Amino acid sequence: MSLPKIIWTKIDEAPALATYSLLPIVNAFTKTAGVEVVEKDISLSGRVLAAMGKAEDELSKLGKVVLQADGNIIKLPNISASVGQLKDCIAELQGQGYDIPDYPENPANTSEEATQAKYAGCLGSAVNPVLREGNSDRRAAVAVKNFAQKNPHKLRAFPENAKSYVAHMEGNGDFFSHEKSVTLDKNQQVTIALNGKELTVIDCVADEVIDGTFMSISALKAFLKKTIADAKTNDVLWSLHLKATMMKISDPIMFGHAFTVFFEGVFAKHADTFAALNVNPNMGMSDLESKIAGHAKEAEIKADFLAVLESDAPKLAMVDSDKGTTHFNASNDVIIDASMPVVVREGGKQWDRTGAAVECVAVVPDSTYAMFHAEMVADCVKHGQYDVATMGAMQNIGLMAQKAEEYGSHPTTFELAEAGTVTVTGADGELMSFECEAGDIWRLSRTKDVAIKDWVRLAVERTRIEGIPAIFWLDENRAHDVEIMKKVNKYIKDHDTNGLDISTMKVTDATRATNAIIRTGKNVIAVTGNVLRDHLTDMYPILELGTSAKMLSIVPLLAGGGLYETGAGGSAPKHVDQFLAEGHLRWDSLGEFLALAESLRFIGQKHNDAKLQALTVALDAANNGYLDNNKEPSRKCGEPDNKASHFFLAQFWAEALANGSDTELATKFAPVAASLKDNEAKIIAELLATEGSPKDVGGYFKPDDAKAEAAMRPSATLNAIIDAI
Repeated sequence: MSLPKIIWTKIDEAPALATYSLLPIVNAFTKTAGVEVVEKDISLSGRVLAAMGKAEDELSKLGKVVLQADGNIIKLPNISASVGQLKDCIAELQGQGYDIPDYPENPANTSEEATQAKYAGCLGSAVNPVLREGNSDRRAAVAVKNFAQKNPHKLRAFPENAKSYVAHMEGNGDFFSHEKSVTLDKNQQVTIALNGKELTVIDCVADEVIDGTFMSISALKAFLKKTIADAKTNDVLWSLHLKATMMKISDPIMFGHAFTVFFEGVFAKHADTFAALNVNPNMGMSDLESKIAGHAKEAEIKADFLAVLESDAPKLAMVDSDKGTTHFNASNDVIIDASMPVVVREGGKQWDRTGAAVECVAVVPDSTYAMFHAEMVADCVKHGQYDVATMGAMQNIGLMAQKAEEYGSHPTTFELAEAGTVTVTGADGELMSFECEAGDIWRLSRTKDVAIKDWVRLAVERTRIEGIPAIFWLDENRAHDVEIMKKVNKYIKDHDTNGLDISTMKVTDATRATNAIIRTGKNVIAVTGNVLRDHLTDMYPILELGTSAKMLSIVPLLAGGGLYETGAGGSAPKHVDQFLAEGHLRWDSLGEFLALAESLRFIGQKHNDAKLQALTVALDAANNGYLDNNKEPSRKCGEPDNKASHFFLAQFWAEALANGSDTELATKFAPVAASLKDNEAKIIAELLATEGSPKDVGGYFKPDDAKAEAAMRPSATLNAIIDAI
């Protein structure tokens, strides 16, 4: 019987460049045990071309693979595109000769509306809802955690009498305060309407949980004004933290309101000009500047923005002080699950216009998840910074199977065109209703019963395996959580929990309990919904390990297969900029190494294949060798980078196989290991020889394969050894 293939996703930016170097090595090794690794293109450019009928829709195909018992996918981090990124990608593809239309921001006719609708499927978190047909198991491999404790990275101390804090809305108009939730008793169509006018109809299934809620824009603006005034009074930096990539409807709108509130006088003064130029505050300062470029009032408008920063407003946090890029540059520049860990890591500080680290107020409007970040900062203000060398580990079991939306789905999120009543109606009548104002952001989210049942199973299973406490992060004061708790209490009875330490706490209490445990050097499992999964599995790994990219991210698929995710790509754009400028790629592929090991382990165990199990054991040894010998890429040009890290993985893997228990593999890889060892100096010299000069890979969103491969495989000696396996 032939073994199933592993699908390796072709994606974007730094991990995509790394793949040109790593995948030939991976395939050379895995094919000796009967496993082929094949690429499928789900990059932003691939999705754009598929939407326009210019390429195969590989994402939809993978949506079928995750429903197969032997489905096996290694998913690298991909771009969750903003409108700005989408437009840049389209422009690049047009420049490469693809006949595709521009993205119409403001459709003027039905044809443009249709084009916008096609492109809409490429925006935001388009990939994850399709592939995540299982719940999430995220944890640090033991070797990774041990390495981090032995080689602790720098966490900066919080100052005495620290002024940093997180501000969020509290019971006064946010999504948390307005939420209503019901569990459906049968399959049915559910209609969402505003003042009796249908907004959309969705097909729901029995026992699923549906939530409705809205953000009051008047309350949001009042909150934003207060935080700006408080920041000025408290002399702290003001910063906004949202996630416009995932929450592609709601969060850009909130971003736009924050932009206009902060610069209220400028937007009022130039309202007519901005209207004439179709300036959209949701797109940020970079888009505004592009639209006023060459206008008679360009200099005056820029001067007015600068005047606010120099006089009326508190100091504003910067994305890039050297370039003068503020948090208002673009809605996708600051992503909360990556940006808030930096606030904690830096001792409650961010950077001002001069590049100085300054204490801040981090503004996270919706309290639903802001309570976690508020407690993380408050915990460090009270107890001091964490000790990387001694702190324990947070593991996470996340509810995300079958989309498990929780945060609101894009097709059921609306910026209300008029004031009135939003109703949610099922087969037997009205399920819930909301009194809203024009401009409010209303959304509905859904969580399937089968996903919750599997989530509980996975949580109990991991708790018993790990032998550590597990906490369900659920709040009896939140409508959604009340419905989820009913199901948890029901399904947990199906499992043997004797001797297990499993509890339920609201977000603030769960954060405090988790922090108290890890500060003593012990480990804990956080069992959370989808959004908290996103936030926790960046926050804690960045503090513990220095990066979330080194976490094991396993999705045991409901159908029986596996999805193996390889960490965060938030820093990937900066890595690409450096590579294009000087040929040095500092992306660390450890996440891919770990995911590959888990993927191979799954196939070997499921098919009881001894050779594949031997290959996996050797890869585990290689990963340990990679860590123990500190072979991660250097940040500096002229020192070993990502390409060299792949060489060392191959060397350690070949050595482990040569010394392993499988005679056939040992015989095959003994000469490979010897060649890699004997030629180490020559190979590293060949890899470094190409650094220090600009690289042309033919495109940012869609590189030319031949150019990118040449740039990422510059060692003829290494290539010859690998290609001969």
